[in-house]
Amino acid sequence: MIRVLHTEGDCVEWAFPADPSAVRRARAEVRTQLADWGLGELADLAALLVSELVTNSLRYASGPIGVRLACPPGTPQVLLVEVSDPLPDPPCARTAAPDEEGGRGLQLVTEVSRRWGTRPGGERSGGKTGKTVWFELALPD
Repeated sequence: MIRVLHTEGDCVEWAFPADPSAVRRARAEVRTQLADWGLGELADLAALLVSELVTNSLRYASGPIGVRLACPPGTPQVLLVEVSDPLPDPPCARTAAPDEEGGRGLQLVTEVSRRWGTRPGGERSGGKTGKTVWFELALPD
């Protein structure tokens, strides 16, 4: 079951169970929310990057996965996207071999986002455990 944790102004959060359907459901929620905010131009890109990060969370962590979208005050023209999980270890970017099926998600986030990073303390854990991986996309003019 998806839980909508917060919707206020230009911020929305969801919690997804740690099962394979979370990737598809997170993509759909992100696309719908961005369309509702009039940011449909960013929907496919944001959904792609969210699916990469949620997939990483499913692969390496267990427990709920949080997804948060925000247009933070004080940072105009930026969409902030966060994916949180209970695993404290930050993701490790690596170079995938040409014949490997995986290993390109963080490279993709690095190449197409304005900037990205991690911080300890996942949102779903009250900031006590886990981590949050975030990225920013420039809002269309």
